[in-house]
Amino acid sequence: MLEISELKAKKLAELQEIAQALNVPKYRTLKKLDLVYQILDYQAANPAKIKEAIKEDKSEDNTTEKPKTNPKKRRPRTKKTEDVSENKQETPKSEPSKNTPDKNKQVSSPSTATKENDKKDQNNGHRQDDKNENKQRTNDKVQNKPRSTNNNKKENTHNKNNNGNRDNRNRYKEPDYEFDAIIESEGVLDIMQDGYGFLRSSDYNYLSSPDDIYVSQSQIRLFGLKTGDTVLGQVRPPKEGEKYFPLIKVNKINGLDPQVVRDRVAFEHLTPLFPQEKFKLAERQSTISTRIMDLFAPIGKGQRGMIVSQPKTGKTMLLKDVANAIAANHPEVYQMILLIDERPEEVTDMQRNVKGEVIASTFDKEANEHVKVANIVLEKAKRLVECGHDVVILLDSITRLARAYNTVQPASGKILSGGVDANALHKPKRFFGAARNIEGGGSLSIIATALTETGSKMDEVIFEEFKGTGNMELQLDRRIANKRIFPAIDLISSSTRRDDLLLDDNTIQRMWIMRKYLADMNPVEAMEFINERFKQTRNNDEFLISMNG
Repeated sequence: MLEISELKAKKLAELQEIAQALNVPKYRTLKKLDLVYQILDYQAANPAKIKEAIKEDKSEDNTTEKPKTNPKKRRPRTKKTEDVSENKQETPKSEPSKNTPDKNKQVSSPSTATKENDKKDQNNGHRQDDKNENKQRTNDKVQNKPRSTNNNKKENTHNKNNNGNRDNRNRYKEPDYEFDAIIESEGVLDIMQDGYGFLRSSDYNYLSSPDDIYVSQSQIRLFGLKTGDTVLGQVRPPKEGEKYFPLIKVNKINGLDPQVVRDRVAFEHLTPLFPQEKFKLAERQSTISTRIMDLFAPIGKGQRGMIVSQPKTGKTMLLKDVANAIAANHPEVYQMILLIDERPEEVTDMQRNVKGEVIASTFDKEANEHVKVANIVLEKAKRLVECGHDVVILLDSITRLARAYNTVQPASGKILSGGVDANALHKPKRFFGAARNIEGGGSLSIIATALTETGSKMDEVIFEEFKGTGNMELQLDRRIANKRIFPAIDLISSSTRRDDLLLDDNTIQRMWIMRKYLADMNPVEAMEFINERFKQTRNNDEFLISMNG
């Protein structure tokens, strides 16, 4: 079978001959790289024709090589015999002199160089004498005939030796090393409109960068790759005329064997269920914030949760605590923290203090970059879920993501109050709605923050559109935060839908009693009461037992 390295090493004319033999359409108009990938695509589609063409090429090479070798051997022999006969007829006395330079040739090469220099001096002298003495020049020609023939032979052989030395020097200076399959790299696939793609690096937040790895259209078809697939494979350095490191071999796709991934079911056709397995937020690396959430608004695998808050209520710190608790208690979960339109110092703080992949697009970037980063993160999460993995996305914030989509969205003519385009909120809803628990394994959980009471009519419209779409809601209250009580959670209005699937019967009964008791208090009093009781106990089980007294 033809390989990409072999084809790229050949010239355009040779590639056109191969394309002609394979009946590749429109091969004359293609450039070299395009023709290489066209041949590879044809090879992937018709492997039988490729084998027949390779057999025919081999048989033709064997037939053409034989006649080429014979004339090379015969030509020098005929020349030698003719030169010897001419020299015998013209100058029979010069035979000993003729043999000596041949011996000198074999013994030492400097003698030939000195003779050439003498000959150059003689020629220069003859040119000067031409103007005055034509007769002597003719005599010199007659006398120097045998010498010139011998010297021509010496020059030809010497030039051949020099050319050979030059080739050897060039080969020594520019050795043809093969670095194929030495480098192993990983990235997230981003497929272009033309069919080929690039593996984007997480170091550059999955945007275009110098670390991009080229993936051909034939590889994408062969393995059934989609945008967002995490591909681990072998890479080779780019050759002349190539910009990127091309992918040679695919080792793993989304952590699984490529043969397994090829037969996966698309994310849209998977069956969504209510969350049934609870994240343990109240055990290792737990804080009071995560312990309260674990009882009043538990999070399960496949949860679509929203943290509704006013500015300066501690929502970012709450997200950080949740992320660390999930990472400590559930190492099997792949966790991504997506920060859209956030401050750069908060991004650095998240990267240093959270065990998870942090993908960020700060507020000084354009709305296009916010949208690109959010899309590729969502596609990556979907591909992981298709392969049976549990994924958690912590989004801060969905309000700013919706603003970015509204900026990028072309005008439809229908504008809602607050300047929101009627079609702009479809894509952020699709992002948030992707969270689901999959029947048969795999889940995508999204915990997003939403801003309210910012003074912006647009933020109010966005929040109203997302209200009721989630199955978990956690309300933060500014009045509690002003009293410096953290977490500033409004316990009465925070809850999870179908929490009976996540909590055991004993815990559910005790939480009903607790909620009835807190219903008569305002949010500040309720949070003060719960905060004091939680500080007196080490874990939630101890807190539930203490309720008896």
